[in-house]
Amino acid sequence: MKIIGLISGTSADAIDAALCEIEGEPPHIRARILAALTVAYPDGFQARIHAACMPAHSRVDELCQLNADLGEQFAQAALRVIAQAGLEPGDIDLIGSHGQTVWHMVEPGGRVTSTLQLTEASIIAERTAITTVSNFRPRDVAAGGQGAPLTSYADWLLLRHPEHWRAVQNLGGIANVTFLPPIADTSSDPLALDTGPSNALIDGAVTEITGGVQHFDHDGQMAAQGRVDDEWLCALLAHPYYQRRPPKTTGRELFGAEMAAQLVQEGRARGLTDADIVATLTMLTAATIEDAYRRFAPGPVAEIILGGGGSRNPELVRLLRARFDPVPVRSHEDIGLDSDNKEALVFALLAHETWHHRPGVHPALTGAQHASVLGQITPGANYADLIRRTWCGA
Repeated sequence: MKIIGLISGTSADAIDAALCEIEGEPPHIRARILAALTVAYPDGFQARIHAACMPAHSRVDELCQLNADLGEQFAQAALRVIAQAGLEPGDIDLIGSHGQTVWHMVEPGGRVTSTLQLTEASIIAERTAITTVSNFRPRDVAAGGQGAPLTSYADWLLLRHPEHWRAVQNLGGIANVTFLPPIADTSSDPLALDTGPSNALIDGAVTEITGGVQHFDHDGQMAAQGRVDDEWLCALLAHPYYQRRPPKTTGRELFGAEMAAQLVQEGRARGLTDADIVATLTMLTAATIEDAYRRFAPGPVAEIILGGGGSRNPELVRLLRARFDPVPVRSHEDIGLDSDNKEALVFALLAHETWHHRPGVHPALTGAQHASVLGQITPGANYADLIRRTWCGA
């Protein structure tokens, strides 16, 4: 099947779109990316998303309009990746849309009670004429799970090593890890959790420091010029989230722009330079990842695979390699997977599994009571034909 995966991540700066070809069924499922692109939002759109993620600034009328406007943006991204591949919308079977997370409701004890992703699937299906699977996370939450990290199920399907334990470490806005037992181990379960902030606090601090002129630390240059404040770092590591046992997830509702602004003020009050602040927050990401492995890894990790935007930050990667030495820290590209487009591939893969009425999650990864078929299906113009071809064997 040819399926488009669409996602706007925690940074909310663009839509990742990947046109994928997916075949087979677990445990023998094959997925490859045929075309991919990143579509930046129009000026001011990221600020609208960030405002929607902050209760003090969010309004129900703006949420309503943002949901529709995101649908239009996602539909255009899908049409652009189809054109890039030299295909027509009629050549595509499904779209898997993650949408844009604006809130992930986590109780103080760690239980997730609700999760909200905006992006109107009806608009995507209407503009593209392609049947769209969306809103993946709530079903897992309803089954008692965290609703995240959903990328971990794709890791389970695609990235297990034949002989040793792997840690697949995503460095998005939030850092999450999947601990994968080897294929030869038929008794161990995987484990997934959000380790804490990755780019969210770094990006937020850089945005605050530069007055919005710069939104991320390009190539880790600012962090590389700074000095880590070890005393402040120790205080930051005392945050209760890091001690909480899995399953656990978090997001910008905790480690977001508001916290980043507060930390910039706190760092300046300590007499730190702007570079020192970014260096300390970059080290915080590395330190919390290492701490999570030490506390929670269910097996001896022999290899770490990095993905996500933070894997393009040389200073963050250097810090991780130093902390985990002699365990090799590799990239997704080193094992034949495109890191930049992995998350979009994940939601194409989950749409494939949903369409074939198969679970899109392993309960050991999210803490759910059972595995669930995820998402909601919005018919496109190809819906009846797709049913005939894939469900009826015609």
